[in-house]
Amino acid sequence: MTGRGKTRSAKGNIHAKIERAIGERILSGEFVPGALLPNEADWGKTYGASRTAVREAIKSLTAKGLIQSRPKIGSRVEPRARWNMLDRDVLEWHRAAMDRKAFLASTQEARRLVEPGIAELAARKHSPAQLERLVAAYHAMAGATATKDMVASDVEFHDALLACANNELLVPFSIIIEQALTNLFDYTTHKNPHYSRALKLHQNIVRAVATADGPAARDAMLALLTDTDNVITATPAPRKKR
Repeated sequence: MTGRGKTRSAKGNIHAKIERAIGERILSGEFVPGALLPNEADWGKTYGASRTAVREAIKSLTAKGLIQSRPKIGSRVEPRARWNMLDRDVLEWHRAAMDRKAFLASTQEARRLVEPGIAELAARKHSPAQLERLVAAYHAMAGATATKDMVASDVEFHDALLACANNELLVPFSIIIEQALTNLFDYTTHKNPHYSRALKLHQNIVRAVATADGPAARDAMLALLTDTDNVITATPAPRKKR
């Protein structure tokens, strides 16, 4: 039984590695939308894998909207508009393919469009249990001493805030919180010399939600986003080697 389990795991790992490798090459622009991809045999030679493993990887990439596979024609890269950017893998490949500061700026743009509204809804629609979770996340942030704990509790804070909004159509945003914000907060926590100020801004959100003050919650979130913008833009670019 153990041997069979290891075999299945190994096969799954091969499939996942091929899927990631092809996905990253698409997201990096090596294979542009409309491009015809190598066939299964060629992929197999490239990655030293069976056609079965390649076929499973192609199926996964098709489900993620990155490619379309047709009999006798082969696989082509789909237009970017069809890529499922809310898929955890696709978002991670996108992050890896982009310049880090460009990715952070893109993340902030998305947050500005969504999170102030989430905060306002959270103030109006949260349950007592959801508010308790939000408060607990804030206290975890305040008590954290290691960077990884600061980041994890910050991500949990924003996920808890999303839960407070009680809107099913916003649920997919949790993937952005989990993936993109983890990367963002890892960056800003290391670069921010004023963590206590960031804590205060989070506390303002908690207070507004707790008092059911929607406009104040929106304003508090906007203030937090502005502070994050400032941390990102204040970080100097790497010096060029002479």
